Amino acid sequence: MDRRQQHRRAGRTVVAVGIMCGLGAGAAGCSGGASAEGATGTGDPVATLHQAADALRGAGSSKASTAMEMATGGTVVTIRGKGVYDYRRRLGQLTVVLPEDPTGVSEHRPITELLTPGALFMKNRGAGVPADKWVRVETATLSDGNLVTGGATDPYAAAEVLRGTRTAAYVGQTKVGGTQVRHYRGTADLIRAAGSASADVRAALAAAAKGFATAEVPFDVYLDDEGRIRKLRQRFSFVNGHQKAAVAVASTTLLYDFGAPVEVRLPRPEDIYPGRIADDVSSRG
Repeated sequence: MDRRQQHRRAGRTVVAVGIMCGLGAGAAGCSGGASAEGATGTGDPVATLHQAADALRGAGSSKASTAMEMATGGTVVTIRGKGVYDYRRRLGQLTVVLPEDPTGVSEHRPITELLTPGALFMKNRGAGVPADKWVRVETATLSDGNLVTGGATDPYAAAEVLRGTRTAAYVGQTKVGGTQVRHYRGTADLIRAAGSASADVRAALAAAAKGFATAEVPFDVYLDDEGRIRKLRQRFSFVNGHQKAAVAVASTTLLYDFGAPVEVRLPRPEDIYPGRIADDVSSRG
């Protein structure tokens, strides 16, 4: 197999394992705990990270950039997203871009994703869905709770995973996007996170706890002086439904421009595709 064929196969595997996998089967106020640490990171890191999702709710909204990486066939392929998120209403919109082929040409139009409590909407989904139609998926029916399937981790769900933090250590100070932050490293447990999460995230995290190869989620997180997440990198062990093998997936979320306006318009019922969704696009030309 030449390098071009290897890269193309890797890109398709990411689509099948990430955005496309599983869709065919079932189609508070900001806590003061972080500021108490000050710039030195003193205090209990585990308790601080348990409150990170509350700090985002206190912030209201932000812009977000996401990257999901998976190593397959000796090649690391990255799916990128960018958009906005309202943490109080649990509404967000991302434009997700799939990897280019070896010639630099995109094999798929950017996918628009709407993140809502309990559901993911996708447009330009491909795999037989008309271009003007949306796909609606109940996140609790996905084996990963939409932490991986959409090709971008829901920013608030990612923060809620930190409620399951079991061990964490303060690493030191650094900067993210020009902002001074405190760096923590630790491991969260999805079962514990599901038990502590807000009601509209609980079912999705419970599904992920059962569907991933392991409930343990290693992470690196960077908090600003108000306890808000500026960068979060989580590593999931996802089961490839086609090869029945565990695949390591790294999801990175960057949050910035807190307070940015967020306007999310949900699809009308007649704009939602009612048909069966193909679970694999590996046969596409």
